[in-house]
Amino acid sequence: MKIAVGSDHGGFEFKQLITDFLHGLGLTVEDVGCYSLDSVDYPDFADQVCLKVQNNECDRGILVCGTGIGMSISANRHRDIRAALCHEAFTARMSREHNNANVLCLGGRVIGPEIALDIVRTWVETEFAGGRHQRRLDKLS
Repeated sequence: MKIAVGSDHGGFEFKQLITDFLHGLGLTVEDVGCYSLDSVDYPDFADQVCLKVQNNECDRGILVCGTGIGMSISANRHRDIRAALCHEAFTARMSREHNNANVLCLGGRVIGPEIALDIVRTWVETEFAGGRHQRRLDKLS
């Protein structure tokens, strides 16, 4: 699986942690930035990750900002992107199983690193259940 990751300055440190974690799981990661703690605009990085997913260059995406809210708003403006802002593993699992979320959003200033990695592991390992859930997703297209 290939995952695009992006963050603004508020999520930069978590992005680094998540990128290393994903590599440790044997996944391919495409880091679209940001690359420092210098202030940047989160929509720029949400756009880059979403385009990678939309164009099938990456299977899924992960976005991190201070709260995760800005990234989730930005990502969900893109057609065929189903971005889920998750704060614990249960919603991460449900976002994949029931909603086929293809972008995970996290708040680097909201959750701790251990919880973030638990969310990421759960989200990456969970498959879409299909069935009645697909019918519901079809109504979004």
